Amino acid sequence: MTIQDGNPETDIPGKTTSASRTTLSHIMTGSDTNLLGTVHGGVIMKLVDDVAGAVAGRHSGGPAVTASMDEMAFLEPVRVGDLVHVKAQVNWTGRSSMEVGVRVLAERWNESTPAVQVGSAYLVFAAVDADGKPRRVPPVLPETEKDRRRYQEAQIRRTHRLARRRAIMELREKRAADGIED
Repeated sequence: MTIQDGNPETDIPGKTTSASRTTLSHIMTGSDTNLLGTVHGGVIMKLVDDVAGAVAGRHSGGPAVTASMDEMAFLEPVRVGDLVHVKAQVNWTGRSSMEVGVRVLAERWNESTPAVQVGSAYLVFAAVDADGKPRRVPPVLPETEKDRRRYQEAQIRRTHRLARRRAIMELREKRAADGIED
C-alpha cells in the first residue's frame, strides 16, 4: 500500500504494525516513588512517552515529536521492585502524524506471577524534518484483527480530538468577538 497523491516522488510504501512495535522494560526503585510510596505517575508517563517516541521514530524513519497525549489511564498502582513493561505500536497514521497506543504492565521482579496491566495511553506524534517542519510518514498496515480494531478506534479518537479542538477555537473566537478576554 502506498499513499497516492499523484506525485510518484512522494509515494511512500506502508509499514506493518509489527515493524515498529517495541517494548521498554524498567525496574522501579526508591527514586521513582511519590509521597505515597508508590511509583510516581510522572515516571510512568515518561516511560510511556519514551517508548511511544521510539515507535514513532521507527515507523516514520526519523525524528518524531509528541503532539498530544490522550487518555492516560492509571489502572493499578506500581510499587518499588516492580518490573514494568511498556509496550507500544503505531495504531494509525495520517499525512505526518501517527497515533501510538501504549500498554503498561507490571510484575514483581522476584516472583513468577503474570504481569498485570497497570496503565494505558494514546499519544499522537508528528514526524519532523531537520528544520522541525512536518514530513510525510508511511501508512500503517494493520496485520491482525486486533490491529484493524485499533486502527478504527484511532480514527474515532482523531475525529473527536479534531472536533473538540474546533469547538474550543469557535468558543474562543466568539468570546473574543463579544469582547470577553481570558
